[in-house]
Amino acid sequence: MKKLYHAEAGHGMPLVLIHGFPLDHTLWHHQLAGLRDVARVIAPDLRGFGKSPEARRAVTMEQHACDVAHLLDRLGLERAVIGGLSMGGYVALAFAELFPERMAGLILCNTRAVADADSAKKTRETVARRALQEGMTALAPILVQPLLSDRTRKAQPGLIGFMEAMIGRQDPAGVAASSRGMAARPDRMGLLHGIKVPSLVVTGSGDRLMAPAESEAMAARLPNAKLVVIPGAGHLSNLEMPEAFNKEVRELLGRIG
Repeated sequence: MKKLYHAEAGHGMPLVLIHGFPLDHTLWHHQLAGLRDVARVIAPDLRGFGKSPEARRAVTMEQHACDVAHLLDRLGLERAVIGGLSMGGYVALAFAELFPERMAGLILCNTRAVADADSAKKTRETVARRALQEGMTALAPILVQPLLSDRTRKAQPGLIGFMEAMIGRQDPAGVAASSRGMAARPDRMGLLHGIKVPSLVVTGSGDRLMAPAESEAMAARLPNAKLVVIPGAGHLSNLEMPEAFNKEVRELLGRIG
């Protein structure tokens, strides 16, 4: 595996933030800037996304988690707070299963621990095929549609173009590889009971892709978790409401520190 590209800022507790699908590390620009005084914020591009090496076959969430572990090795870090949004949450949970001793804390944003239903798996395959056949510029407006809440669209219309540009620049083969990898992931609800580190579960009241009830179910099973529902935020809670999001991460880091 070639080296993952990553951006980082700040010093202190290592905080790895893993982007969602089909995005890249720039999703976390408010956290790179806003949390640098309390953490060493590390935002990688997963394999096949952004500036990281390409992916031509299905990439599982476990493979992504191993890539993150290799990044920690390269940076000389034994442990870190691992956080992920949506697909990044799937990767964070795979990391928790494979490398529990390397987690100082866990952040699950707008994600779920259950496996895909058959209908969702079919949708993943459709997205993979369309990415390869039509390209990401054509798909971007469609994929952006459910990501932002109605409130965000009205209050921050510039985020629509920002997200369309982010999605549009992704490699279609990398997008297809992770779409198929997400369809293959196992149910990890049973894993949550054994995650003892301080945890934060974040969602938005306006998330149309993953209902807040999914976050409630995960938080109820994590032994040391705080659940936060950010009013008015959609599926990209960290980007839509960065001040509220960063406040909660700071509180988590205080619990760990």
